[in-house]
Amino acid sequence: MKKISRRSFLMAAGISAAALGLTACGADSQSASGAEAKDGISVAALSSAYVEKNPAMWDEICEAFTEQTGIAVSKLTLEKNLEDVIGASMQGGDYPDVVCLSVGRPAGLTEQFVKDKLIADITDVLSMTIPGEEETVGKKIAGGFTDNSITNPYGDGKTYLAPMFYGPCGLFYNAGLLEEKGWKLPTTWDEMWELGEQAQAEGIYLFTYPTAGYFDTFLYALMYTVGGPEFFDKATHYEEGIWDTDEAKLCFEIIDKLASYTNPKTPSQANNQDFKMNQQMVLDNQAIFMPNGTWIAGEMKDSPRAEGFKWGMTALPTVKAGEAPYSYTWFEQTWIPKDAANVDAAKQFVAFLYSDAACAIFAKAGAIQPVLGISELVEDEYSKEFYAIYDNGAKAAMGNFAPYKSTAGLGTVSEVFLEPINALVSKNLTRDQWVADIKAASDKMRENLL
Repeated sequence: MKKISRRSFLMAAGISAAALGLTACGADSQSASGAEAKDGISVAALSSAYVEKNPAMWDEICEAFTEQTGIAVSKLTLEKNLEDVIGASMQGGDYPDVVCLSVGRPAGLTEQFVKDKLIADITDVLSMTIPGEEETVGKKIAGGFTDNSITNPYGDGKTYLAPMFYGPCGLFYNAGLLEEKGWKLPTTWDEMWELGEQAQAEGIYLFTYPTAGYFDTFLYALMYTVGGPEFFDKATHYEEGIWDTDEAKLCFEIIDKLASYTNPKTPSQANNQDFKMNQQMVLDNQAIFMPNGTWIAGEMKDSPRAEGFKWGMTALPTVKAGEAPYSYTWFEQTWIPKDAANVDAAKQFVAFLYSDAACAIFAKAGAIQPVLGISELVEDEYSKEFYAIYDNGAKAAMGNFAPYKSTAGLGTVSEVFLEPINALVSKNLTRDQWVADIKAASDKMRENLL
């Protein structure tokens, strides 16, 4: 059994001595398909904002899965610091059968498993009939979600990560403020800078962000905005010379200029403890726009806000008037460790996640699966508006930076492309130095592509 190296795992998860928090769900049995799991399967899932809304969400999923297939879920690990909690057992080679943990987390655990090729190929799940239904998984999942650089990280035509809860990302703002001031919602970057000057004259900053990590979806959408899918694909695969192109220069110019319009308090609060203070800036009219996702309304529902506050969401401004804007489609992922004890039964569980029964359970918590016709389950007023962004002319941007081998001295994508944003805002880093660092890192990333 191949194990993730101790060095790699410590880098990814920062192992702590936290004890495993496990609860039983279901009873021992065997599925109708013959996927045997003598002692039941184990599922580990991140305790996210969706769980805060419906604490029983994953228990209900496990129970519905067992009722439908006869496969027990004997262990359910549900923690906010999931990487730490499952770390010790995984380091010892004892993996959960199913892991519901996305790329883009600070610990980078999923990325580490991708880099070390420790994730099972689940391409065959797409052709599996969903338990309790007649449709196959592949025909039920919306187009584009199973053939992108996140779900298919090696470019080999195979799917390794199953797409989960999704939501369009963009710039969120107080629509009530723009109405009150008579300010036009910018549709181009030139209009954005004009609004920045108007707002600054009244002591309001144009921009803030929760943490620098939230710039991932912003940067991806911006790449599509300045150069379309072709530029995005070349940039995210670190093509030689890509950062010297006009499209790349425009990307850096926009981000650098946006940094100058960003509330200066942002960097000091851009961490996992204080990020809501930056989000609060939008509710208090201390900043107009912030990059975020559809969960923001629920996450801040109990927070104080300015009189007349009303959530608004827009795609990124375009370079030229009349061009179609882009909004990045964010989605979580679920995967199966290659050396899990019950891979076949785990695939049944993953297939079940796209059933009507599972989608209805998830939707109660506002967790929306990338399943055709899912909008019928969206009830929240703001969520309906947010999910309508693609109906209103925006194009979907999707994908991620290509994975590369763990290499001494080479940081993560976040460390290279995103975290320096804090230093740009605080003026501790120049655009030229940031670009130079990106070029140097990209050369190593390209040499070590998986």
